[in-house]
Amino acid sequence: MSHDATTEDLFFQRAGLDRDATNALVADALTGADDGELFLEYRQSESISLDDGKIKSANFDTSMGFGLRAVSGEATGFAHASEFSEGALKRAADTVKAVRSGRGGEAAVGPGGTNTQLYTDANPINLIPFETKVALLQKIDAYARAKDPSVVQVMASILGSWQAVRIIRAVGQFASDVRPMVRLNVSVMTERDGRRETGSHGMGGRVTYDGLIDETAWKAAVDEALRQSLLNLDSVPAPAGDMTVVLGPGWPGVLLHEAIGHGLEGDFNRKGTSAFSGRIGERVASPGVTVVDDGTLPDRRGSISIDDEGTASSRSVLIEDGILKGYIFDRLNARLMGVRPTGNGRRQSYGSQPMPRMTNTFMLNGDKDPGEIIASVKKGIYAVNFGGGQVDITSGKFVFSATEAYLVENGKLGPAVKGATLIGNGPDVLTRVSMIGNDLALDDGVGTCGKDGQSVPVGVGQPTLRIDGLTVGGTA
Repeated sequence: MSHDATTEDLFFQRAGLDRDATNALVADALTGADDGELFLEYRQSESISLDDGKIKSANFDTSMGFGLRAVSGEATGFAHASEFSEGALKRAADTVKAVRSGRGGEAAVGPGGTNTQLYTDANPINLIPFETKVALLQKIDAYARAKDPSVVQVMASILGSWQAVRIIRAVGQFASDVRPMVRLNVSVMTERDGRRETGSHGMGGRVTYDGLIDETAWKAAVDEALRQSLLNLDSVPAPAGDMTVVLGPGWPGVLLHEAIGHGLEGDFNRKGTSAFSGRIGERVASPGVTVVDDGTLPDRRGSISIDDEGTASSRSVLIEDGILKGYIFDRLNARLMGVRPTGNGRRQSYGSQPMPRMTNTFMLNGDKDPGEIIASVKKGIYAVNFGGGQVDITSGKFVFSATEAYLVENGKLGPAVKGATLIGNGPDVLTRVSMIGNDLALDDGVGTCGKDGQSVPVGVGQPTLRIDGLTVGGTA
């Protein structure tokens, strides 16, 4: 069954909405507005977690509802409800009409054709029995404990969701999508001589559970979490000061996402509150630095066939060879800035309004061998994994905590360090990139991005990078 047929069945056959009446209500609500849409959503989600060999929680949730939005100029009227009924839609329509300009004109033409489907329509929750998922978590616990006697605690969780959406516009256009998502998380705590440390690893994407329950895959996740935990047992206090920092490939791209990516979102730039505002065509990074946001990658966590306004996702070049080329846009901010939307209008749920959000944001390959980059460092740190971070969009200042990092002295990797934080400025840090590796990697499918109280799944990535003169906060 196609995703169009699936949403037709969900929202008009099973939910009891009349298609023609719904289209007429949307047209009436949006006449005289510059833009807007009806967003219909149905979602199933589950999570099962294990701690110390026992199932700690098991949750299943089904939610459904709609959000109706009318936009005139910068003003937005928005109403949402957790029921599908003609009465609820009429009440929402009466609410959003308040922002219409009264011109009596037609709403903006909707987006064109949509992308090909980037992932399966299958609902991962229903494909694998609950007992199989519980057994997987128990196998993870037993395997981790058998691997090393220092293991004192194992935590694991499996999460899945299935979302169906249908976007209806005043001009009679509609777009539909069906979006699966799965994720596996593993955390291992080890103890030696009274010292306890943890390591964690996760993986997932817009796929079914098949890849997660594969023995090779989940054992690799456990092995990685255990490796990090044991590594931390031998770590030494991190140094502090300005020094050369080498970032590993893959997940360290979260620094790029936070420190640079948010500053390239269209709303911040339209309002002039981003450190990158008004800088299109200027050099904002070292030569060789090219950053893209690409929502078209099959099965990736951040990928979307269409965004939550019905625009096809795209590959947007944000920075090319160090020159700022563009921002990412939803429809509202694109219209007000006189540019095309990029397919980045995303929302957490039917109860949220869309805004410009990243999909999969990463830096492209350079030409250096990663070993050559490490060998070039006289004294610094090599950071390959990160935890939390903070960034100020207006100033670009950021602080990130490294969960796995090593000393580098005279081109050689030294011991692991604990407590390293990277402190800098987003626009400035890109100008300090002096070497770019040829080992681009994307993360393993665990990223979630927060903005204005909304969370959406995203992807990050990069090759190995050398950054000169970055401030490191340490504990030594």
